[in-house]
Amino acid sequence: MSETTMTAADARSYRMSNIDMMRGLVIVIMAIDHVRDYFYYAGTSLFLDDPAISAGFYFTRWITHFCAPVFVLLAGTSVGLMEGRRTRKELAKFVFIRGLWLIFCEIVLISTALTFRPLGDEMTGGGIFAFLQVLYALGFSMIALSGLLFLGARNCLIIGAIILLGHNAVGGIWPEAQPFAQPDDPFWVTLMTPGTFLVIPFYTVVMYPPIPWIGVILLGYGSTWIFKLEPRSRDRLLRKIGISMIGAFIVLRLMGIYGDPNPWQVQQLGLVSTLFDFFNVTKYPPSLLFLLITLGPMAILCSYADRWSGWLKDTLVMFGRVPFAFYVLHFYLIHTLSVFFGVYQGFEAHQMVHMFPFYPEGYGTGLIGVYIAWLVVMAVMYPFCKWVYNVKSRRKDWWLSYL
Repeated sequence: MSETTMTAADARSYRMSNIDMMRGLVIVIMAIDHVRDYFYYAGTSLFLDDPAISAGFYFTRWITHFCAPVFVLLAGTSVGLMEGRRTRKELAKFVFIRGLWLIFCEIVLISTALTFRPLGDEMTGGGIFAFLQVLYALGFSMIALSGLLFLGARNCLIIGAIILLGHNAVGGIWPEAQPFAQPDDPFWVTLMTPGTFLVIPFYTVVMYPPIPWIGVILLGYGSTWIFKLEPRSRDRLLRKIGISMIGAFIVLRLMGIYGDPNPWQVQQLGLVSTLFDFFNVTKYPPSLLFLLITLGPMAILCSYADRWSGWLKDTLVMFGRVPFAFYVLHFYLIHTLSVFFGVYQGFEAHQMVHMFPFYPEGYGTGLIGVYIAWLVVMAVMYPFCKWVYNVKSRRKDWWLSYL
């Protein structure tokens, strides 16, 4: 697909190829993380606070931090770019319905893909597993945005900034909860911290508490004006914002007075281990420092996106224009491949028909095997996503906007 074709598509559909390229990039990176979940050695610690963690594993896990913040922020920006095509009331209705749709898909489609047990799992006491992660946070955020957008983009930007700058201040007083624990956490607690609650018949685990993510989507919506600037001015401003965010991260992290509940310290194992600890910021829920060090570099990268050309950019743009289709199918594909891999390693297929934390001990492969599996996943996903992209390019059916 040529750059001319992409430009023409932007003009017809009010899409921006630089935004779609960034969205495509993060979902490709995201797939690495999910392949790692289902193929890396079962029972191995997946946390980045281990001082002896390998550089390869740390890098593989850390780069995926960019995915959710960029995806949610750009969702808000995309809503803002729709304002020229819909009345505010029409836009609010569309965003509200899409938010409900995403939450429904998280509970029904994605949770089933993660477990392959839509009617319940003995690992959760027979309850139907509902794993609330990115689509839940995005859907919840869209529902909030559908009401708040009537306040105007500037006020949404202010509210989003207040949430992101201030939510760590309540971290010390907000009740703690734990995912995959006894399902006795009140729902309201999981608005700000990961936790587990029971809504019969659902054993519900919240990994992405929605309140901080509401701040991210409001920030994206309120920043839409940046993408309406003349390209040179827009890219210059994006670079300034990105550099400022990285600078703020370094200063706040060095001072250690605010912005993340996980302090860093000099490690006995040396400089590399200390740097690992320095950049090990909190994702669940996303701390201020987590958002600064993920959104900052991506703002800089986005400022150069228009300068890219060729097959790589075209591929990323294509993925970025069908993110929902990619997201749903890739979970089913990854889990299916892991079942076959488990059988190949000598396990029974039924042992793999669970979510990955319950995979049998002894299953899995190292990082090289993870990346090989990721390449297989991407090779299978490409023709499917290309087909969906072509369908959406040819047809304007209303329901296609929900895919």
